[in-house]
Amino acid sequence: MNLIIDVGNTYIKIGVFDQSKIVAKKTIVQNDLDQEILDIHKKHPLIQQAIISSVSDLNPDTVKQIQGLYETLIVNHKIAMPFSNLYETPETLGIDRLALVAAAVDQYPQKNVLVIDAGTCVTYDFKNEKEEYLGGAIAPGIRLRYHSLNNYTAKLPLLEPKLPENHIGNTTNEAIHSGVVQGILYEIQGVIEEYCNIYPDLTVILTGGDAHFLSKRLKNGIFATSNFLLEGLNYILAFNNSR
Repeated sequence: MNLIIDVGNTYIKIGVFDQSKIVAKKTIVQNDLDQEILDIHKKHPLIQQAIISSVSDLNPDTVKQIQGLYETLIVNHKIAMPFSNLYETPETLGIDRLALVAAAVDQYPQKNVLVIDAGTCVTYDFKNEKEEYLGGAIAPGIRLRYHSLNNYTAKLPLLEPKLPENHIGNTTNEAIHSGVVQGILYEIQGVIEEYCNIYPDLTVILTGGDAHFLSKRLKNGIFATSNFLLEGLNYILAFNNSR
């Protein structure tokens, strides 16, 4: 069994896999990670390996704790990946984006795949049918957009994300909801359409913390999944074990 740890900008996602099947998962804040690792160690004694992906600072003592319990692979730009990375500055590429591309290779081999990760940021990552990663785009996520309106204006309030009732907001709150949510939906749909113009057989994956919130308003034909990044990390671990 494998322990998968994804340290994001806001939360940490943890998954326990039995080969390619996820048997447990949890989302926590970083301060809870040390105790969570001990709890998992007791609850799942068959775990032998771990993989850590981090896009933010992770306490070195926590890393040592995990390494003391399991054979641990830490994802960086030097480890083997199951695809050709054609990104011109691979050392600046987010570790989480590598994991998403790995999941696309594993689950949609020899297909053109666009992975959209809607979290703190909205990232777009594309791999072609030759298993080549070409790159993508990075944009502000939903909450960043709400926070920016509040932080950089004098009087606009900070709101929680909400699907707007109408395209035309007739109050300031509804206008903000319409601008933020409709804006990000139009952005995502526009990016998908541009990719489809080049790759008509495109497969689109929507994942991340806001995936299900956004999928309610996006067109059909998009696969929404919450475990894609964890599955990608598990595949990277298996890929490196097989080498």
